[in-house]
Amino acid sequence: MSALATLLSFDTAILVAGIVALYLGAEALVEGASRLAIGLGLRAAIVGVTIVAFATTTPELFVAVLSGLGYSADLGLGAIVGSNIANIGLVLGISALIQPMGVSTTTLRRHVPFMIAAALALVLLGMDGRLGPLDGGILLVILVAFTGYLVYRAQAAKADAIATEEIDIEDEDEVSATFKDVLYLGLGLLLLFVGSNWLIQGGKGLLEAYGFSTRFIGLTVLAFGTSLPELAASVVSAVRGEAEFSIGNVVGSNIYNVVAVLGILAIMVPVSVPESTITLDFPALLVFTFGVIAMMLRNRDVSRLDGGLLVGGYLVFFWLILP
Repeated sequence: MSALATLLSFDTAILVAGIVALYLGAEALVEGASRLAIGLGLRAAIVGVTIVAFATTTPELFVAVLSGLGYSADLGLGAIVGSNIANIGLVLGISALIQPMGVSTTTLRRHVPFMIAAALALVLLGMDGRLGPLDGGILLVILVAFTGYLVYRAQAAKADAIATEEIDIEDEDEVSATFKDVLYLGLGLLLLFVGSNWLIQGGKGLLEAYGFSTRFIGLTVLAFGTSLPELAASVVSAVRGEAEFSIGNVVGSNIYNVVAVLGILAIMVPVSVPESTITLDFPALLVFTFGVIAMMLRNRDVSRLDGGLLVGGYLVFFWLILP
């Protein structure tokens, strides 16, 4: 076997190991953080809309921040934009092909407006070719507003939809914090850190060997790798007929990816926005965002035909970004 073939095999193995570690890390983090928080006295509804919702976005956070600090902030930006597009085109599209999904009025009224605000804020703030600390601060303000609104609704309604969709846990009165929960939390963080490094190293090495650009790597390999937890959870939910979870999962993830992950990244390190991102990636993000919202509003569902259109649209996007 030649040296190049050996290197490619190693990069592929590291890439796959990174994806697996990210998935397992996200699962362990959600389990440990949620049980620990409830055991320490937080209500399950509040945990669902804060700790669990943010924890499911940690793969994107680790990949984006580590990319920005160790490689290139452009790589982190591409991973987030690509992940949001993949969440809609692939995750929702494949889920709808498996099982048509009804859309609740709660999701449309309470969560979709924040998804629109996050997408528009990212595009408007990035149009000058740079996301700096001030831009990151604006995104974090939206994050605080979104989380505060969800907490308010959870307190008012006693049980917000996200709490039941994203976490299946015993009654909070019966849960107590244990050392096992701390271990789960620590293991999740460790796996996310290791998995993110492996995903970046393997994906970057593999595609650079074939001459692909940093932007393409972020939009494809890193984006798909960080979207796998959402894809796995949404497909399982679609098979079980729990369609509302799939939609809530994607909407929440797309909000937190922008306002939390990019907000933190932009404060830590200035992010340059390439011309190709402004002319193609941002418009694609808006098309997918408003396109899926139009599908939801039409008949309060995402049908199999809609799913086919979403997957087809993602394949077109992938073709357009090929070098």
